[in-house]
Amino acid sequence: MRLAVNMKKVLSILTLILCVIIINNLVTSIYSLWKKQDLFVQARITLGKEKKENEILKKQLSEVKKTEYIETQARNKLFMAKPNESEILIPQEQKAANAKKRIKIQTWQKWVTLFFGG
Repeated sequence: MRLAVNMKKVLSILTLILCVIIINNLVTSIYSLWKKQDLFVQARITLGKEKKENEILKKQLSEVKKTEYIETQARNKLFMAKPNESEILIPQEQKAANAKKRIKIQTWQKWVTLFFGG
């Protein structure tokens, strides 16, 4: 009889250990799936951002391919002109002097000029 009670205790302990192992494995699996879901959501967000950036780049590419853009860049950066046009180059010193003149005017002076004319 004592042997049967001991066997029941051993069987109960083994069942308890087996249940703990199964619960542990289930919790680990659920946690792993949850992490993978977060990774999937992040990948989806990144994909959306990349698609938007791709659309912007496609628009920029279509703008760059236009002849007006090419002409503008040739005029501004390469100092090229169309036939029968003359070029006017402003020296950098003059640009800097004009910029300094604009900077020296204080805000309150601009208001006085606006309201009182001078």
